[in-house]
Amino acid sequence: MNVSRRKFLGMAAKVMVGGIIVYGVTPSVLEAIARDKTPQASSPNDGKQKHQWVFVVDVSKCIGCMKCLEACKRENLVPPDPDSRRTWVEEYTAGEDGAALGHTANWGSDGPERTGPSAEHQEPAGTKGFFVPKLCNQCEDPPCVPVCPVSATFQTEDGIVLVDAKRCIGCKYCIMACPYGARYLHNGTRTVDKCTWCYHRITKGLPPACVEVCPVEARLFGDLNDPESPVRKLLKEKMTQVLRPETGTKPRVRYLGLQEGVR
Repeated sequence: MNVSRRKFLGMAAKVMVGGIIVYGVTPSVLEAIARDKTPQASSPNDGKQKHQWVFVVDVSKCIGCMKCLEACKRENLVPPDPDSRRTWVEEYTAGEDGAALGHTANWGSDGPERTGPSAEHQEPAGTKGFFVPKLCNQCEDPPCVPVCPVSATFQTEDGIVLVDAKRCIGCKYCIMACPYGARYLHNGTRTVDKCTWCYHRITKGLPPACVEVCPVEARLFGDLNDPESPVRKLLKEKMTQVLRPETGTKPRVRYLGLQEGVR
């Protein structure tokens, strides 16, 4: 059955009212949306964008202090429940050859969710634990954008993928399309939320909140269009990896020291 966009939005509005769902949005996302008036943004690959932001995570430096998670919660008003997270830290074990042997826990907005050995489990001899911070990869070719039936998920002129909470109907198509598990349904607004790389901050020349508080500089952020950016210089000097390169999404979160087997 073919339904016009106007009719679709009308039906969606009725469902929301019937479910007594109130649209809402965190102040940070609201400001981010206001900076980009239209979802008809140009491609981040057209060579004309003012910024080419990139996020770098140095796995070898992360100490698992979780200060980044706390900063993200405060900055973006992330709900305190395990399913709501803009960024999270996964805990792994690795063998002597450096390859990841097991995924043991997810550290999100509401503490750890064990996926492997219990908290009392002692790692076998010859293995060691390490942490892998994860967040929205702000893909150059984001699969979450084309699946949205109401254009609530869109890409800005400088390539940042955002969600317009005023348009979102909570259908979860974008959540299913994301290969990185970076989206969630906000339990208060019932609209989709995700990491925006603190778009409201980076457009003012400030780093994302998680980057600002990291005590060991495991999270780095920069603009490839800025010749003086330390991140630009770093990427020229060191080899980096991305998560799930086989998806073809061209993720813009780059990892240093990413062990084999981490996905």
